[in-house]
Amino acid sequence: MTVSTTAVLHSEWIKIRSLRGTLGSLLAVFAATVAITTLVFATVGRAEADNGEDPLFGAFYALNFGQIAALAFGATSVSGEYLNGALRVSLAAVPRRTLFYGAKMGVIGGCGLAVGTATTFTAFLAGQAFMGPDALALGDPGVLRACLGGGVYLALMTLLAAGLTAVLRSAVLVLSILVPFLLIVSFVVGDLAGAGADFLPDRAGQQVLRQDPVGSLGPWAGLAVTALWAATAVLAGWWTVRRRDA
Repeated sequence: MTVSTTAVLHSEWIKIRSLRGTLGSLLAVFAATVAITTLVFATVGRAEADNGEDPLFGAFYALNFGQIAALAFGATSVSGEYLNGALRVSLAAVPRRTLFYGAKMGVIGGCGLAVGTATTFTAFLAGQAFMGPDALALGDPGVLRACLGGGVYLALMTLLAAGLTAVLRSAVLVLSILVPFLLIVSFVVGDLAGAGADFLPDRAGQQVLRQDPVGSLGPWAGLAVTALWAATAVLAGWWTVRRRDA
């Protein structure tokens, strides 16, 4: 019996929707980013308006927390397949491993993009509501690009975690690598590596959030670098799923 692509996509969506931890981490992308943005801008937003920093980049400060939830969503969406023999059941239902894996990555990436884009627009508007005459508008230079690009960035980070989890088969292991890397190692390496740090996945992708990008990459070139990181992880995961026993 041939399983249609639509049916496989639907089954992967059902998995995400029915697993409380996975769905919770997806919703946390939106909730954490918007809540922290609102709290920060309601308390110190106006006071920080003239601090000399890129005001557009500052508007997406809370995305640093939202991306952690995005990583958790990507990792847990895949790691569930390696619990209690679930992958064997999935492959029995969908014997074509490329179809199974492609549908899973497609749904994970699609969910990441939809929630990520809703998150960036909502967080931006929520934060700017407290900025009075210093507020940025969607029509200002770079703002619409940052909101759209920020959603793509969150989706790419989701896929990066998902692909690595397909390789390592453990959400805990993947998060124990990626979270410290993004929160600590990236900054340390950035101080030591100079221009080379511009090509790290987070630093490159976040150029799209800046009104005036810094370093050697422009906003879309930086996002393309992050996409290359994510694509490498997804392809490594595909190779692993095809070659390794369930």
